[in-house]
Amino acid sequence: MSEDLADQLRLAGLRVTAPRLAVLEALRNTRHVDVDTVAAAARARLGSLSTQAVYDILHAFTRTGLVRRIEPAGRPALYETRIGDNHHHVVCRYCGAVDDVDCAVGVAPCLEPSSTSGFDIDEAEVTFWGRCPDCRAIAAR
Repeated sequence: MSEDLADQLRLAGLRVTAPRLAVLEALRNTRHVDVDTVAAAARARLGSLSTQAVYDILHAFTRTGLVRRIEPAGRPALYETRIGDNHHHVVCRYCGAVDDVDCAVGVAPCLEPSSTSGFDIDEAEVTFWGRCPDCRAIAAR
């Protein structure tokens, strides 16, 4: 498994280091994960790793396209390894649960803006907000 992760780093033009491998493994094993969760998982593998190092690694991963950063309003940034398919997200207003929503129509960008203002649009990002099944069940009691 770590050779596969190392290959991903190399293909992205990044040096293979133990901290990068630990962070990439943490991301691979979870979806929509925040920095604190990634740091805890990486520390469990390595023994120690600064929070700043995790931020730096996530920034490099985002910059090179290994991961996608999403920022639901009023919530911490989340990172995911599902990239390149222009999917969207649904977020629970109550507990913060996040799930993927496949593209509404066609290929990226799957939504057409009324005006591009001269931009070459290559991605549409939509966040759907609501109440997850667990929170609905709690509210129904």
